[in-house]
Amino acid sequence: MPSAKRSSAGKPPHARINFDDRIDAAAAARKAALEKFLARRDDPVFQQKQAELAAVAEARAARLAERKAVKAAEEARLAERKAVKAAEEARLAAERAEKQREEQRRAAESRAAEEQDRKAVRDARYAARKARKK
Repeated sequence: MPSAKRSSAGKPPHARINFDDRIDAAAAARKAALEKFLARRDDPVFQQKQAELAAVAEARAARLAERKAVKAAEEARLAERKAVKAAEEARLAAERAEKQREEQRRAAESRAAEEQDRKAVRDARYAARKARKK
């Protein structure tokens, strides 16, 4: 009669490990990683490296803030330049409108003067005709 327990002689090495062994190995690995982390926390080299990383992060943040400040200043300068340009364009548009109104006024005066001249010539002809009839 064969034994109830199977032999692991014909199995590959990874199949010879049972579930309990795998659980124990995983727990041991977690414990080792935790001990390594806790030991590293007190290590002066680790603390120095953390301080260096913090300094690098702070310098990066400072550079980013400086870039943002430069960008904001550039945007403000461009906005000011745009405002000056818009004011100049508005002034030129007002001058053109005033010049156009002045030209229209002169043209209207000129038309009125020409109309008066035509009326004067017409009235003179009319008066001359009346004078000839008398």
